[in-house]
Amino acid sequence: MLETNYIEYKSDWKDDYLKVICAFANTSGGILYVGKNDDGKSVGISNAKDLLENLPNKINSRLGIITDISFDNKDGLEILIIEIKKSTVPISFNGKYYKRSGSVVLELQGRQLSDFLLKHTGYTWDMLDEDHVSMDDLNLTTIDKFKSYASDRLPSIYLEENLEILLQKLNLLNKKNLSRAAILLFSGQLQKYFPQAHIKIGRFVSPTEMISSDIITGNLFQQLEDVFEVLQKKYLIHQISYDGIHRREIPAYPLEALREALINALIHRNYHSTAATQVRIYNHYIQIVNDGRLPEGMSISDLKKPHLSYPRHILLADVFYKAGFIESWGNGTLKISEICSKMGLPEVLFEQNEYQFSVTIFAKSFINEHENEHENEYENEHENERLKSLILEIKKNKFISINQLAEKLGVNRSTVTRDLNKLKEARQLNRKGSAKGGYWEVNHE
Repeated sequence: MLETNYIEYKSDWKDDYLKVICAFANTSGGILYVGKNDDGKSVGISNAKDLLENLPNKINSRLGIITDISFDNKDGLEILIIEIKKSTVPISFNGKYYKRSGSVVLELQGRQLSDFLLKHTGYTWDMLDEDHVSMDDLNLTTIDKFKSYASDRLPSIYLEENLEILLQKLNLLNKKNLSRAAILLFSGQLQKYFPQAHIKIGRFVSPTEMISSDIITGNLFQQLEDVFEVLQKKYLIHQISYDGIHRREIPAYPLEALREALINALIHRNYHSTAATQVRIYNHYIQIVNDGRLPEGMSISDLKKPHLSYPRHILLADVFYKAGFIESWGNGTLKISEICSKMGLPEVLFEQNEYQFSVTIFAKSFINEHENEHENEYENEHENERLKSLILEIKKNKFISINQLAEKLGVNRSTVTRDLNKLKEARQLNRKGSAKGGYWEVNHE
């Protein structure tokens, strides 16, 4: 039998192997065999009885845990068997913390260590307080909106006029200190305290070429509202049809599914990270990317069937639930998949790696019917808007440089150069003088 997440072999005993026992206790428990080689073949030890007598006290005094130790004598070879149960509290060895990953013992450091220790306290990151933030920093408009949202599920919240009592009812006030959740949800200047807590939107024509971008700031309720306004006005294409004289616009993506995916990203995001939540828009799909892996023991396949809810941030999830934005049954991913399936879209793609989790939602099927037509229509419309903006900036400052234009329009230098050449070919724009000392002249229609 090979070494696994639950089994480890050692040919003899060394006190340094206490970290193996520490790792088992901090993970899911396991068995350490002393007297077997790496292939699991018995080689025996000569001091099994001495170890059987001394190791229990040594493990207890060095690690603070009790293990079940026995020995087996097979074919004249004595083997020591140490059975370790999963600990309910963090276990350290020589001041360091270890966990098991497959057959490897890993030392926890940095963010992994912080998350591990926090998890064992029964708290989540958003529950911790920030003593340097006062209630004067909260956005009362956002709080009033939340009270309105929560009126159905929690009528007493809607009627509460005392801000301190309101926050206490929401478990967002620790004595006199605001929790991190309170700041994320209601702060009037969130990025002052957590500058990484924002959303980036980008329109990509390839994985490496972006033609437009926006940054959405504010508290989480503001971000959720603003990101959909920007998506609707600037990024999402619609199918246009007419019912008599009535114009109908059908979005290429199910907005309810996008909304659910974005709320999940905000709730499950790792706010230790310096990476922003990203909404990446391509020709045929939208991808929401987040630093927020699945809970330990949960796999991608679990997201496609009923499962329990394990929010990374309990208070954030609770407030969003009270606002009526989510359910608390762990069915968010199922809801996203169901919405897309009913619209006849390809299956939603959930992915994660060591650093991020992503949800990919594909465009409505009408794009597939006349793919090139609609894609070109969108690109032409986007380009026309960009050309209008370019001319407007030149009218404001005829000496403006290409780099300055690129910065103002949120595109790269090559895109601006290409657009300028198109405008000159169309005789809408002239360049007067040299490249450095000259200026732009807009031709009047």
